[in-house]
Amino acid sequence: MANLYGPRGLSPARYVSGAPYNGAANAYSTASGDGTALWIGDLVKFAGTSQLIGDVTYLDVAKAATTDVFVGVVVGVDPLDGTGASGRDSTPYRAASTIRVVWVADDPNLLFEATEVTGGTPIPIADAGLNVSILYASGNNSTGMSGTTLDNTTQAGTNTRALRLVSPVNRPDNTPGADAQKWLVRINRHAYVDQIAGV
Repeated sequence: MANLYGPRGLSPARYVSGAPYNGAANAYSTASGDGTALWIGDLVKFAGTSQLIGDVTYLDVAKAATTDVFVGVVVGVDPLDGTGASGRDSTPYRAASTIRVVWVADDPNLLFEATEVTGGTPIPIADAGLNVSILYASGNNSTGMSGTTLDNTTQAGTNTRALRLVSPVNRPDNTPGADAQKWLVRINRHAYVDQIAGV
C-alpha cells in the first residue's frame, strides 16, 4: 500500500528506553527581531538572547538551519504576546517577528517520527543507524504544523548530519521501503549531548 504523504515535521514518539512520551516539554521564547516563522514540528536552536514575558525570563530559540546544533523540536505555541497577555487572535504557529512562548521537546533521549520527502529513492531499511539531513518547507498556516521532511539523498555515517535513523515506524499506515515512508529518528546534533558518527 502506498504511504500517504503528509509531512508534519518531527513529532515526539517515545524515549530510547522504550518509555512512552508523556508530553513533557520546556518553555522558551522567540524575539521580535527574528523574522523567521516557527511551526510545530520545527527544529530550533539557542538564539543567544532572552525575553522577559510577564514576570518570567525565557531563553530565546530560533528556527535552526540544517547544520546547526539543535535544542529540540517545537511541540506547542503559547498564545501569549510579549507582555504576557493572552493573544485572542494569535496563530497556531509562531508568526515571524513576534514575541511568543514556544514549548520545546528538548530531551536528547527522545525519538521523533518524521516523514521522508516524496520522490527519489526511499531510504533503505538497512540504512538504520546512519545519520541524515532534513529538508525545510513552509508550514501549514491553518494547522500550525511544520513542512520539514527527511532528505532521502543524505544518509551517511557523517557525524555532522542532523538526525540519526533509528527504524521505520511500525504501524499499518507505513510501508517501509516505499515512497514517503515514516522513520523514527533521534537528534544527532543536540545541544545537550555530543554528536557522533553513524554506524
